Amino acid sequence: MGERVERVDEQDEVLGVVDRGEAIRRGWLHRVATIVCRDGEGRILVHRRPDHAARFPGHLNWMLGGAVDVAESYEAAAARELAEELGVLARPRFVLKFLCAGAISPYWLGLHEVVVTGPVRPDPAEIARHDWVTEAELAELVGLQTFVPDAREAFDRYRRAAVTR
Repeated sequence: MGERVERVDEQDEVLGVVDRGEAIRRGWLHRVATIVCRDGEGRILVHRRPDHAARFPGHLNWMLGGAVDVAESYEAAAARELAEELGVLARPRFVLKFLCAGAISPYWLGLHEVVVTGPVRPDPAEIARHDWVTEAELAELVGLQTFVPDAREAFDRYRRAAVTR
């Protein structure tokens, strides 16, 4: 048995616990928590996924994250993923949640942000390299073929949400 996640419905209500691989194969909704990292100057961390990654190898992304564990909140999952992938202990702030069609399968995406003021220690299994870019630079990168597809919609929604924050 692989990674266990909560299968959820169109209202993000729990239906049961399933294997994440099965949820993806069957197109069952589950939850994913992501984090946008900004530095003290407001720049956004962009990273390249390792060439051996199971999903989107070698692609660029502006979010860190992963599946929400069983009985875990989006916020707790975001903090856990931030620590695992970047070595940063912090409490990311919830920004928005939306039902993402997904390039591989559909899921609820909870997007969070955090300001990183100290050093980062990227996990090489998750991040091949990284850089801090301005929002304008990121807007250009999002259009590249090598950008993780789901991250494009998330970027558009994040920018729209910034107008109302």
